Amino acid sequence: MLDTFTRLAARTHTPEERLRSARLALRLAFLVLAAPGLPLGLLYLLTRPAPLAWSVTLALVGLSLGLGLLPLRLARQAAQDTTLPPERRALTAAFQAGSAPAIPFLVGCAALASWPAAALLWALAAFLYLFAWRQVATWTPAAPTPAS
Repeated sequence: MLDTFTRLAARTHTPEERLRSARLALRLAFLVLAAPGLPLGLLYLLTRPAPLAWSVTLALVGLSLGLGLLPLRLARQAAQDTTLPPERRALTAAFQAGSAPAIPFLVGCAALASWPAAALLWALAAFLYLFAWRQVATWTPAAPTPAS
């Protein structure tokens, strides 16, 4: 399915279509990774885990931030990879960037027993998602490239 998606997205002609395809790739990558989080977090909540201390909450937020920035760095490198066609670069970068907000989102799902921790982690996930959303526009080629 993803191969078909990338072939169709690579055939888009206008910059707006390419941007829309790359943002769709970002959204799909995030949803594929984050979708299992809520049901699993709710299932874990049924075991009545103890709430997290603030020090643990801050450590989880810091760890999630660090791990969330890594896919963004890798996505930026993929966007600058000259061995790939420009259309493929943007899609590859968008797919990789989708995992950046998924990391704190999933950790937040695991921390549902502690609402402040879940809220902070989900706020971080929202920030990383919006940041990646804006970055996709810089990774998408503005002018059409000739067909090879």
